[in-house]
Amino acid sequence: MAELERRIAQGRGDMPADMVLRGGRMLDLVTGDLLDGDVAICDGVIVGTLDAYDATEVIDVTGLTLVPGFIDTHLHIESSLVTPFEFDRCVTPRGVTTAICDPHEIANVIGADGIRYFQRASEHTLMDIRVQLSSCVPSTHMETAGSELLASDLQALMAHPSGIGLAEFMNYPGVIHRDPQAMEKLRLFEGGHIDGHCPLLSGRDLNAYIAAGIRTEHEATSAAEALEKLRKGMRVLIREGSVSKDMHALQPLLTERTAPYMCLCTDDRNPLDIDEHGHLDYMIRTMIALGTPPLAAYRAATLSAAEAFGLKDRGMIAPGKRADIVAIDSLGGCHAQLVIAGGRRVDDAAFAARSTVAPVGRRSVKASALSPAQFRATGNREATDVIGIREGQILTDHLHETIAIADGDKRPDPARDLVRIAVAERHGRNGNVATGFVKGFGLTSGAIASTVCHDHHNIACVGIDYDDMAFAANRLSQIEGGFVVVKDGTVLAELPLPIAGLMSLAPFEEVRDRLVDLRAAARGLGVTLEEPFLQLAFLALPVIPTLKITDRGMVDVMKFEIIPG
Repeated sequence: MAELERRIAQGRGDMPADMVLRGGRMLDLVTGDLLDGDVAICDGVIVGTLDAYDATEVIDVTGLTLVPGFIDTHLHIESSLVTPFEFDRCVTPRGVTTAICDPHEIANVIGADGIRYFQRASEHTLMDIRVQLSSCVPSTHMETAGSELLASDLQALMAHPSGIGLAEFMNYPGVIHRDPQAMEKLRLFEGGHIDGHCPLLSGRDLNAYIAAGIRTEHEATSAAEALEKLRKGMRVLIREGSVSKDMHALQPLLTERTAPYMCLCTDDRNPLDIDEHGHLDYMIRTMIALGTPPLAAYRAATLSAAEAFGLKDRGMIAPGKRADIVAIDSLGGCHAQLVIAGGRRVDDAAFAARSTVAPVGRRSVKASALSPAQFRATGNREATDVIGIREGQILTDHLHETIAIADGDKRPDPARDLVRIAVAERHGRNGNVATGFVKGFGLTSGAIASTVCHDHHNIACVGIDYDDMAFAANRLSQIEGGFVVVKDGTVLAELPLPIAGLMSLAPFEEVRDRLVDLRAAARGLGVTLEEPFLQLAFLALPVIPTLKITDRGMVDVMKFEIIPG
């Protein structure tokens, strides 16, 4: 019997279903009721609910609550520091059955080949990885990336079935001022899904940005900002990542009335945070504990997410929908006891049966050897622009400090928490090195360096001692990229990330354990930030206000220009 006829026959009960979940109570995403009855599945599709069915395989879920699989509406899998296959193994058992990713991190290093890697990987994972096409590679003209993607490059990638639209359009000044390259990309996806990125944008500028056809946005950091975007027709994605933590600020806005227009995302979340706290499951139970109605929380995580991105085949436990189902302990607990992804039971055997794709982007760190002298901050003005960290946000403050000049250099001052920051170009293009000051690390000795440096992924380094900064930066070339903590010329902890300097070849459990060691080593240098490595990475992203640094210098994001040296 053909697949269509099988589904109809099994839904009608004319033949046994492939699989039945029996004994649980199903959350109705329309009314919020908990309903009894079997859930019948055929060929990965739900074919029956609210009735009794025979089946080839019956799974007892007595005492559990059945909810649709969770949909992460915006993330960069590279920021989990593991391959798509390890991300799948790490997150799918927690109930995330769809991940809408933007592979612009790897695309900034190796271009279209990085996007193709994710497209091929999506063909083999248990979760459904939807690969948006990266809109801004590089994110601006104020940085040196390893590649550039034009509209013609994106057009060549559009045919893959994982495609869902154009990924976050970070160059919002390019949109509102009608930059020709930005217009070409927007026209290519006109009428389709275009994802947004416009932190703090409001008023007529926001109107202009939305008028370009941009439908979703994840950068709102206050309820007032999110409300304006909702009122102007954008779907707001509540974000809770390892650095960007906006859930508590936006949670009061999520009600049963607004839930159809709000979704959940993680953006950038590493295996240590996932292990300690969770993923979307953590967001759901936290918001419910804070007073969000359960129906609103689960709608945002499922049906509203599917509707926002045009995924009409999922988001409910209902006939005709993709069989993405999570059996949880309770609505408030949201601890997955069983996950069905595309009709497949998520367990060790299913992960072991997957095919994989060979890694790409090896030996991508091509930086010249750096000397301690290159980390000096030369200048003839004591008045100094300083990046002010806001812990838990990727927004920064533009601080102004007076720093004395001695021997032609403005030295780090740990007593005032004024730490040297440097970005060194690592793609083998120009050898740029830019230096500045940052406040908020608490660093009192040594150095920390990383090739996870959004979005250009050059080498970012903070430190007190120039010898240690040079040692740390050069160590990254030796290990093909990653994270390293150094003191007195000795590596205290490191995590190699040989896939484009962004992802590990190791299992996620090993990456998690190394992150524990790295955090401990950073604390030993005086660091007070909970997540210093990704916090460092975002200090180099010149599309997030207000002051950032790239390999070309300090960037005033509000003016969208490099500050003269």
